[in-house]
Amino acid sequence: MFLAEGANAVLESLDSRTAERPRTDVREVLATSEGLRRVPEIAERCAASGVPLWTVTERAAACLSETVTPQGLVAVCEAPATDTATVLAHRPSMVVVLLDIADPGNAGTVLRVADAAGAGAVLFAGETVDPYNGKAVRASTGSLFHLPVARERDADTVLTACRRAGLLLVGADGAAPSDLHTAEESGRLDVPTAWVFGSEAHGLGEYGERLDVTLRVPIYGRAESLNLATAAAVCLYASARRIRPVVE
Repeated sequence: MFLAEGANAVLESLDSRTAERPRTDVREVLATSEGLRRVPEIAERCAASGVPLWTVTERAAACLSETVTPQGLVAVCEAPATDTATVLAHRPSMVVVLLDIADPGNAGTVLRVADAAGAGAVLFAGETVDPYNGKAVRASTGSLFHLPVARERDADTVLTACRRAGLLLVGADGAAPSDLHTAEESGRLDVPTAWVFGSEAHGLGEYGERLDVTLRVPIYGRAESLNLATAAAVCLYASARRIRPVVE
């Protein structure tokens, strides 16, 4: 079970059915009178889907919230029972693998980027934070309810499963000898791809050598590096430009 807090997250949780992703089971919604006044669609969605809606006090909402300024809207959700094999069974053309990422804000933001770029799934591998951590849920701004998500502590199992699904394993590495733009122009990204992103502190570590290729985002200015979410956005959109014309 996990909590989805805020108007956007609650609305997305109530309307999350896709062909690839099972609907999130929303057990109940807790809302203050003010929250319902501001977002009346929540009461309408709950009534339409048969989800219990409870009105709670501002104090109760504040106790449930992890934010400084609670919105007074919380959905109590059950995490979908998905695993790596199930997620990859649909043969997505682009997958994101988050490897040993400890910061939930980074994880949730990359999940949002993956959703925007049209990725088919996000796999949380190794010691990566729980995707249903409150901060990660908020940082995803509803994208958690759009994409198939699975978590597997054995990173090698995830990488092997991606290869079996026909995905090229491409790692983002600031020290890689090859750069993203050269790979894109040469057609290296014209195939189904699993992008592997490591933590900002430790990168890909030993797993860099187990991937098919590692690429760096070229830095043309004086910035030392890019943060995880920015690098992920650049990499995923480079792949999307090459893969989407083929898919469509």
